[in-house]
Amino acid sequence: MIPITPPAIRPPFARYSHAVEVTAGARLLFASGQLGLAPDDSLPEGAEAQAARCFANLAEILRAAAMTPANVVRLNAFVTAREHMAGYMAARDAFVADLPTPPASTLVIVTGFTRPEFLVEVEMIAAAD
Repeated sequence: MIPITPPAIRPPFARYSHAVEVTAGARLLFASGQLGLAPDDSLPEGAEAQAARCFANLAEILRAAAMTPANVVRLNAFVTAREHMAGYMAARDAFVADLPTPPASTLVIVTGFTRPEFLVEVEMIAAAD
């Protein structure tokens, strides 16, 4: 994976890359959006706790595909209100803190999900040689 941060545009303002190039022949993994649900259907309160659960679910998907968070090239996240952005970003930053190449990342505010108690959803693309 090669991070792309052109000098002609403003650097990222958080721990993400403007773009990540995946080399030819890589194995790609596309994960559906994950909600903050635990295996027992419990849902933590608050955006940060839900986002942390989303990332825990994504880590399990990576593990099942014989990958790690270092293989993540893109995160797309959705929160239901502007006030949930900080909690989501704290969980995302914890997930990517030690990665040599931070993934490309997008965060969008949406009007809601299938149940009103869901505050965050995160989808992922990963690549491995």
